[in-house]
Amino acid sequence: MPEKKLDGKVVIVAGGAKNLGGLISQILAAQGAKVVVHDNSAGTQSAADQTVAAIRGAGSEAFAISGDFTKPASVEAIFTEARKQFGRVDIAVNTIGKVMKKPIVDTTEAEYDEMMAVNAKTAYFFIREAGKQLNDNGKVVTIVTSLLAAFTGHYSTYAGGKSPVEHFTRAAAKEFGPRGISVNNVGPGPMDTPFFYPAETPDSIAYHKSAAMNGKLTDIKDIAPIVEFLVTDGWWITGQTIFANGGYTTR
Repeated sequence: MPEKKLDGKVVIVAGGAKNLGGLISQILAAQGAKVVVHDNSAGTQSAADQTVAAIRGAGSEAFAISGDFTKPASVEAIFTEARKQFGRVDIAVNTIGKVMKKPIVDTTEAEYDEMMAVNAKTAYFFIREAGKQLNDNGKVVTIVTSLLAAFTGHYSTYAGGKSPVEHFTRAAAKEFGPRGISVNNVGPGPMDTPFFYPAETPDSIAYHKSAAMNGKLTDIKDIAPIVEFLVTDGWWITGQTIFANGGYTTR
């Protein structure tokens, strides 16, 4: 039986309860990792429990833990709990994000603050804590958005909130590089998940589909293997944003 690529490794998946995060949790567990499945609120706890049950049922170890990652103390606590229960942390994957589609002139200060907290602040302090607590030769991956390469309106606080993550990632890649830690982003196209639809209309959904090479939205199964690659054989890639979107946007 071939050796699994992540045997003995411990992974934290922020937003790891369902959709893309849930699939990443299970794919990395299938490679032998022990997985900390983070969920953000009471509304996702049952999904986190189901993901943990699936991982355990497949023969790996996992536990679920909740926390508001817009609060740096919650990020620190979850990394610390992972080390307490599993003895180490090797890989940190952050899938957290929030979409708002709204004209700039209609955006309130409260909406701006929330979007920046969820999309930028969360990512910054997740990367910071990974830099403190990951073992040498660790991996950090953040899910961003292909809108970072788009020239479009109405997503100012979503793409704008994700945009700083590219520089957080470059800076962290330089700072953590001497310890062999790689730091990257993956920018999916619009994904066919419940995360996508509330902000869109039938016309905009049709447009998003038409912009990809085969007329479909990005599937989570298109993205999770890229994350798996970055935390295994793709370890030499660092400081990068990989756009995986079927040609939806490019630089």
